[in-house]
Amino acid sequence: MKSSLFARLLLGSALALAAAGAANADDKVIKIGVLTDLSGLYADLGGQGSIEAAKMAVEDSGMAAKGWKMDVISADHQNKPDIGTNIARQWIDVDKVDILMDVLNSGVALAVNNVVKEKNSIMINSGAASSDLTNAQCTPNTVHWTYDTYMLAHSTGQALVKAGGDTWFFLTADYAFGAALERDTTAVVTASGGKVLGSVKHPLNTADFSSFLLQAQASRAKIIGLANAGGDTTNSIKQAAEFGIVSGGQKLAGLLLFLTDVHSLGLKVAQGLNFTETFYWDMNDQTRAFAKRFSERMKSHAQPTMVQAGVYAGLLHYFKALDALGGNPHDGAKVVAKMKELPTDDPLFGKGTIRADGRKLHPAYLFEVKKPEESKGPWDYYKLVGTTPADQAFRPLAESACPLVKK
Repeated sequence: MKSSLFARLLLGSALALAAAGAANADDKVIKIGVLTDLSGLYADLGGQGSIEAAKMAVEDSGMAAKGWKMDVISADHQNKPDIGTNIARQWIDVDKVDILMDVLNSGVALAVNNVVKEKNSIMINSGAASSDLTNAQCTPNTVHWTYDTYMLAHSTGQALVKAGGDTWFFLTADYAFGAALERDTTAVVTASGGKVLGSVKHPLNTADFSSFLLQAQASRAKIIGLANAGGDTTNSIKQAAEFGIVSGGQKLAGLLLFLTDVHSLGLKVAQGLNFTETFYWDMNDQTRAFAKRFSERMKSHAQPTMVQAGVYAGLLHYFKALDALGGNPHDGAKVVAKMKELPTDDPLFGKGTIRADGRKLHPAYLFEVKKPEESKGPWDYYKLVGTTPADQAFRPLAESACPLVKK
């Protein structure tokens, strides 16, 4: 009797486990959270555009026809790490969000990075720049898709030093992103034979750059490196023009410049600026087709930035990994491992790979802003100066401090 009862209990447990496994394998529900800046200085380069890009990826994935159910939600982290982490915990624990997208602002991203690892969730970061996300602070749960400070420093910084800009002074946003960008660019400048004469930190989203620009002007550095982004970059460039800094012989280096920044500045002010991006809407037929659809969905009719393009492309690859797994295992590290295993291929960034450290590899492009008379129409702002191949654009694994990289 006892042995019979034990056998029935054992069989029941086995059946329950098998049923749970089957249910897990058949789970085709995905919840996507776009954590971005909807109200601050980065809203134009991410914001609502990142949300639309995520929705476009859902629509274009073909997953619905295969029985998948997908939902996109969003929130404004207000560029504050504590708010970002609180939203991330709420989303993962209560709302059952499977993946966090965009996550603009390096301070927010590095904080959320820890939450995502702790909860075994997933973050595909297309908005933050800090190269620490795939270096010392890498995790099995994060993919850094679009760009980073190492790439920006080596592409833009190296080109300017080679062109004769061998003395630098930095205007740096006073948080994780600015510090990382100044650090990585300083390393490139000094390694290339240049010299950094000084730097000054400014508060995030400040309106008055006069005192900072006067210090940069007084340094007599050939290059004033703007280690900031979004509204801070456009404001510092506009005010530098008022001070006559460029006409006085110094050159501004927009170390991180976005299409929306150039649009805000206008070609008359922005012309001649050199900077690096990994996506431009007018690169080829595929990018132009995506941009046309994207622009039609936006109230501003803006063209997509590389951050928004990264949201779209990153999600497409995530969907490919889930499809290959045959269901959503709700195991972040497992899904990211599959993403690294599969080659990437999307209409915006082309073919590529994701390394062990979570770094997505693709080419980096050095652009120059056109003169007003060179532009053929709205949003026709860039001309290509040079291309860095994917295997050379980002930090070599031999230099990596990521614990996931085998030495």
